Amino acid sequence: MQNSHKGILIVISGFSGSGKGTVIHELMKNPRYALSISATTRKPRVGEEEGVHYFFKSKQEFQSMIEHKELLEWAIFCDNYYGTPRQYVEEQLFNGKDVILEIEVQGALQIKEIFPECVLVFLTPPSFDILRQRLEQRKTENASIIEKRLYRAKEELEFMYDYDYIVINDILSETIINVKNIIQAEHCKTARNQIFIEKLKGE
Repeated sequence: MQNSHKGILIVISGFSGSGKGTVIHELMKNPRYALSISATTRKPRVGEEEGVHYFFKSKQEFQSMIEHKELLEWAIFCDNYYGTPRQYVEEQLFNGKDVILEIEVQGALQIKEIFPECVLVFLTPPSFDILRQRLEQRKTENASIIEKRLYRAKEELEFMYDYDYIVINDILSETIINVKNIIQAEHCKTARNQIFIEKLKGE
């Protein structure tokens, strides 16, 4: 029995090529998890649905969300705003879902300040040599872009100290188990089970 039926917010970050998307795709096969949906001011692409892929907002609507502190974090990328709506996340958590959020390191640390009970998980390959191999195997970027991604990964490396857990993504099946075990262990923490303890004391 848990402190309540409330879920946990799990923020997953990692280098480009670390396998975040694949890991999250596998996690989402379990109905206990919900994927955080971002808000954006960019126009919907073909096949994208409101409330499924993004919450599409005008710049005025997005700026209002910023002013009213309705976002856990936000950033501007290519002249468009992107952010994590607080209400959607809190609704999912209240309904007992463990919410998975994939985000870069600066955004993750923003969320930790606003939402200190969230759990930060950093996904990494076993080595930078393997990271390079994975980026090259994708065959989606030229050598120059790959070098930029590796340089950025070296910068992001310094932020790993701020994370609650480091998960080495070597064998995918083991990585999935490790992330699930982290979430389950968080549910079992004493701090999340105060109501249960008080209930036992009253019996």
